[in-house]
Amino acid sequence: MKNKFCVIFLLVGSLFFGHASAQTKKWTLQECVEYALKNNISVRQSELDLKLSEIDKKAAFGSFLPTANMSANHSWNVGLNQNPVTGINQILTTANTTFNASVQADIYKGMQNQLRFQRSKMAIISSQYQLQKMQDDISLNVANAYLQILFNRENLKVQQQQLQTDLKQSERSAQLLEGGLIPRGDLLDINATVELDRQKVIQAENQLLISRLSLAQLLQLDDFQTFDVADEAYDKENSKVLLETPKAIFEKAKTTRSEIKIAQANLDLAEADVKIARRGYQPTLGAFYNFNTRATSAAPDPFWSQIDDYKGHTYGFQLNIPIFNGFTTKNAVERNKVAFDRSKLTFDQQNLDLERNVYTAFTDAQGALKAYDAAVSADEARAEALVYAKERYEVGLINVFDLNQAQTLSVNAQSEVLRTKYDFIFKVKILEFYFGIPIYQKQ
Repeated sequence: MKNKFCVIFLLVGSLFFGHASAQTKKWTLQECVEYALKNNISVRQSELDLKLSEIDKKAAFGSFLPTANMSANHSWNVGLNQNPVTGINQILTTANTTFNASVQADIYKGMQNQLRFQRSKMAIISSQYQLQKMQDDISLNVANAYLQILFNRENLKVQQQQLQTDLKQSERSAQLLEGGLIPRGDLLDINATVELDRQKVIQAENQLLISRLSLAQLLQLDDFQTFDVADEAYDKENSKVLLETPKAIFEKAKTTRSEIKIAQANLDLAEADVKIARRGYQPTLGAFYNFNTRATSAAPDPFWSQIDDYKGHTYGFQLNIPIFNGFTTKNAVERNKVAFDRSKLTFDQQNLDLERNVYTAFTDAQGALKAYDAAVSADEARAEALVYAKERYEVGLINVFDLNQAQTLSVNAQSEVLRTKYDFIFKVKILEFYFGIPIYQKQ
């Protein structure tokens, strides 16, 4: 009994601690991105588009194969009908059965089947690039939402620390008031500041909750209240992409970015459509074979004997030469040529957009780095100014208004450090993306 009790205790304990561990799980950026790529609705829709392209390829391959069909018909004729034996019209009720089988095959169709099959393979490549682009967009959105949580978490810490600082200042002001060193109005102002700090803490908590909800929804998670992410350190010196030139990043992006690949794939598809449409001017040659037989109840012969006696075969070739079809083929060619020109312009525009985006992202990252360094310097200066202001307030050289202003400027400086820090991290992530560096490095 004692051993059984120990086993039960261990099982219950493991379940309890396992449940607690599941509730306190901290998601890493890698886990968030990988989970989103498997479960996000937009990604799954792109995967379905890829499956449709693969089905279209099978359909294009099927055009090379002959078509075969069979049919059977059984009917009753009641009334005045010709007797199939005597040839005399009589009022009869006859049962008739017919069987038909046919096979058709394309011998030459202007190479349209081959071109359509090649086009189907191009369409699969285009769908793969579309899926890759969707995965890239989702990964970037996840990274942005992830960094937003980290920013709001650190901002909450700043607001909580400021609340604790002002609470201590309130206690100190109460002591100074008892000693007659400050007026009662200063204590009231400090207490009002404390209440304002409490409001800021509540706002920061709400912002953190909303950012967690946003990422949980992006990941398609139901239980967002227990969802949280892990803290990940980021060193601004680690990114090698900042050592590259914008031109080098652009040249690398042309070979890695899915936007260019999609535009090139669509250009190839448009060119294939023009070739297919032009094949409509050529003649087509096909072969066919038909088998048919019949049986009727009006005949005295047995059913299967009639099936064998009345069977027939038809086979041959069919040649179609297009002469005039109301400009249908010509219009199809011209329409596809316009689509090809449009795709070419789109390809050129994508290259221009990519170049502009790369140079803009590089400039934004450089500017964000400078803003972050300036914010750090300003924060250090504001921290020293706050210490000096507190010392002066202690000896009565400044009033509580000046002290509160110094504290507000210090808190704003800390918030600006956080804002510029995560703004810089995200902009570097975008620049790394253009350079072909993934959102996270796999362990």
